Amino acid sequence: MKETIKVNNLTKKFNNNLALNKLTFSVHTGEIFGFLGPSGAGKTTAIKILTGQLSYDDGDLTILGQTPNNFKKIANQVGVVSDTSGFYEKLSIYDNLLAYCKLFSVTRTRLNTLLKQVNLYNQRKTIVEKASTGMKQRFLLVRAIIHQPKLLFLDEPTSGLDPTTVKRIHELLVNLKKSGTTIFLTTHNMHEATLLCDHLVLLNNGRLVEQGNPKNLIIKYNSEKKVILTYKDGTNELIPFINLKTIDDFSRIETIHSCEPSLNDIFVTLTGGNLND
Repeated sequence: MKETIKVNNLTKKFNNNLALNKLTFSVHTGEIFGFLGPSGAGKTTAIKILTGQLSYDDGDLTILGQTPNNFKKIANQVGVVSDTSGFYEKLSIYDNLLAYCKLFSVTRTRLNTLLKQVNLYNQRKTIVEKASTGMKQRFLLVRAIIHQPKLLFLDEPTSGLDPTTVKRIHELLVNLKKSGTTIFLTTHNMHEATLLCDHLVLLNNGRLVEQGNPKNLIIKYNSEKKVILTYKDGTNELIPFINLKTIDDFSRIETIHSCEPSLNDIFVTLTGGNLND
């Protein structure tokens, strides 16, 4: 399988502190790859290195077949959701994006389609500096994908958005994947990661602690199967599956549902910490 990103023993230090400790992983072409970890785990440092914004101390790295010295050759094939620069706050969302359309020879038809997909078309005339956080978030997403990049870096793309817009963005990301775009996704939303990601890594204190397909990881760590009992009086109880045989009176029970571990449960098992910290 072709690899869009290949990282081997990537190490980064700030003074004497290890931000990344021999990080090794690969991102296959056309997949949605999840990069998960709590605050301070090293996610931002890794993304800055992967997008050419930060140097590293040791290890090997290729993006779309290029080493960091040649990243300029692939810059127009990469999309990055970044709110640091590159737009005009005094102009409207639409005028900002039209500038990008001209830069990449993109039609207004494609632009309008993308704005509708992220539920931003009706607000397209809003001046950027007056736009809400959610509107800016969607604006930056459209800007990052307007040129149909081969590789897309997304950091918390649906944080704080309403459920309808979240669903639309998820559909958009799946369609991008189907069209061949490789997506590198960081998120604190474990449901989102489970739903979207083909493969993911769990990062803690700069180290990779686990990786794999999210559904396979859930199966792997579901050694002590548990069930949720819902009683007729409306109360719930979580018990090990094996304890079902000790129940004498099932007439009090309304329903029994199996309970799988979440990605956060797995992370707690491995590190004692919490992905949402």
